[in-house]
Amino acid sequence: MRRIETMRSRTIVLLGLVACTLGLTQTFAQQTNGIRLEQFKPLKAPKPHGPFLRQGDRLAICGDSITEQKMYSRLIEDYLTVCDPELQVSVRQYGWGGERTPGFLARMTNDCLRFKPTVATTCYGMNDHEYRAYEDHIGQTYRENSTAIIEAFKTNGVRVIQGSPGCVGKVPGWTKHTNDTLMDLELNLCHLRDIGIGIAEKERAGFADVFWPMLTAGVAAQKEYGANYAIAGGDGVHPGWAGHTVMAYAFLKAMGLRGDIGVFIVDMKKNKMITTPGHVLVLAKDGEFVITSSRYPFCACVPEGQGAASYPVCEKDDPAKDNSIRSAMTLIPFNQELNRLTLKADNVKAGRRYKVTWGSESKTFTADQLARGINLAAEFPCNPFCGAFAKVDAAVAAEQAFETQQIKQAFRSPEAKTDMEGVAARTEKEREPLAAAIRAAFVPVTHTIKIATAE
Repeated sequence: MRRIETMRSRTIVLLGLVACTLGLTQTFAQQTNGIRLEQFKPLKAPKPHGPFLRQGDRLAICGDSITEQKMYSRLIEDYLTVCDPELQVSVRQYGWGGERTPGFLARMTNDCLRFKPTVATTCYGMNDHEYRAYEDHIGQTYRENSTAIIEAFKTNGVRVIQGSPGCVGKVPGWTKHTNDTLMDLELNLCHLRDIGIGIAEKERAGFADVFWPMLTAGVAAQKEYGANYAIAGGDGVHPGWAGHTVMAYAFLKAMGLRGDIGVFIVDMKKNKMITTPGHVLVLAKDGEFVITSSRYPFCACVPEGQGAASYPVCEKDDPAKDNSIRSAMTLIPFNQELNRLTLKADNVKAGRRYKVTWGSESKTFTADQLARGINLAAEFPCNPFCGAFAKVDAAVAAEQAFETQQIKQAFRSPEAKTDMEGVAARTEKEREPLAAAIRAAFVPVTHTIKIATAE
């Protein structure tokens, strides 16, 4: 088996089939656990050329069962709703378990294009890679159908972000190719990622690199938090909140979002505060500043009993576990690049320490830290926005759950076979109040920041 695996990998390298390759040593080929990143040679992912989204966009999030989990799609809709509300982007998810690119291509007119999206993300390749070592026909099928999907979207005026597949965490129990190793599967997925880069460049589409950030985050997590940390989920394919946070990060970055939630600049000597748009100072007195904000930071947890059942709860969240959004934020620069709510203080006294209280939480910082600016969203994961964020997320979860029922049940019902347009119209009326509930849940939040010399 060792000789077969070695010959197979070297053949792939010589033929140029796999840009991500094991190299010549093959020391990992016989291992079943762990990933050696130095064995990969992924193509460099293209960076977004400025903002991808436009005001009033209608976003379609398309993918397989990982999308149908309604987790990364939910995080994206949460983010666009509360962190970038000026864009006024509406969102739909079109996840379908077990789907490959040919499956979505066959149903996209009926299920997706009828709702006239203006921008779409795709996330296929997990099922397309067949849970086995790469072969030519796998790449060819993925390339042809992914290209056809993008061209169909473009024909209908839709801008597309081609998303790569994610990584796997183990060889799934359902695969029939029992001789293929974890590394065989990872290399296959990495090759589909690289094919996706070529498609995006050729079609002038965006590209979201899901695979590489997810793989590297998973390796880092197992070193930091232990071997049981599963970035790709317990079954090796369907991630928990940490993996889905990495996925959401990849797509939000591909959208060219800047991550500037707001800046608060305090003059400690004059007891004044300057705020950026989206935030209004209501009161300033004795180091206490009351602000009303119409932009939220992204919240990695919500108060117990206030959100949808599945979202991480602040009181119970363990940032060392793979079901925690906060844990993912220790592995990827989500807060640094997408979630910056900055508090900066001028005229602080050198050498002093200051206690910052935001809502019910307090932390101490040096004068130098405050002078340079601290990221409130990162320093205070349990903050005054979490309750309001929970209401928005619960509304998003309800809307996306209905969208699965609409597409997979109503659109495949006996009634739809005889009156598809009638079913579409009826279910749209049912969806309207769910979408309205998201808008109604997003309300300004009044919160208080206190800065005092630490004892």
